[in-house]
Amino acid sequence: MSEARELDLPIPPEAARQRADRFVADRSGLSRSFVQRLISEGHLTMGGLIVRASSTLVAGQTLHLVIPPVSETTLLAEDIPLTVVYEDEDIVVVNKPAGLVVHPAPGHATGTLVNALLHHVAELPGIAGVARPGLVHRLDKDTSGLLIVAKGDVAQLSLMAQLKARRIKKTYLALVQGSVAAELGRIEAPIGRDPNERKRMAVVAGGREATTGYRVRERFPGWTLLEVDLITGRTHQIRVHLTEIGHPIAGDPTYGNGTSRRGPDATTRLFLHAWKIVFAHPRDGRLMRLEAELPADLQAPLDALRLHSSRGEG
Repeated sequence: MSEARELDLPIPPEAARQRADRFVADRSGLSRSFVQRLISEGHLTMGGLIVRASSTLVAGQTLHLVIPPVSETTLLAEDIPLTVVYEDEDIVVVNKPAGLVVHPAPGHATGTLVNALLHHVAELPGIAGVARPGLVHRLDKDTSGLLIVAKGDVAQLSLMAQLKARRIKKTYLALVQGSVAAELGRIEAPIGRDPNERKRMAVVAGGREATTGYRVRERFPGWTLLEVDLITGRTHQIRVHLTEIGHPIAGDPTYGNGTSRRGPDATTRLFLHAWKIVFAHPRDGRLMRLEAELPADLQAPLDALRLHSSRGEG
């Protein structure tokens, strides 16, 4: 069982009249739903008095948040191979393969990245929830690439705060259908549940703010390889945004059309890879820059496109 954590959060003038739950989530890096649960259990106080989630703040005061110890996990540790890109006493960064679910959920109680991590690391912090020990962010099942995992509460709080403040830079490689006109661009469009199909996400009025940047890396007849910066982190954000501008990702069975779903020759799955990540190390603040090369199943369609291009084929 981990130890309780305590955070003191001074309220600056610019935060006056904010809701308590929103302010605490922004300053701590914890999810708002988790903060709301802590508040409902009486773990947020100011001057010794319990604060409610909807309470408005007063500048100059200090909130005190207690994060109780997390009970021992009942999740199963499984000997699933991991590709470790970097590891020290505070963090481990892995290169997740496509097809591996990140954390247990209904229908995936075992065989996930978390189960593999519990076998690799003796103990993981649980402040993100008992089903997500150590996790700072997630990747879709069908997306490969870099993912940061914290080995302790202090590291996890630091990294989650960086993520919340958008100081963790995540860059993906995506092969999209068509010729993207601009060499670089920025997509700003709110994302929420598709009102016509609840299992999909879509650009919808009233959705959550979402921003994606991109740069053209390489052009082929009928296809463009992009470097994509995930500025916010909404569900399926890159896939939805690129489809919205008319350039769905190759191999995407959910958001693509007939041509993009098939992809170029040798396409076997979604061409989306978390290629590079930049963040401050939670212990000493040094800048970490890590990359993961394209896996073979994504390199193959690129090689095929380059071969066709060199032969002058369309």
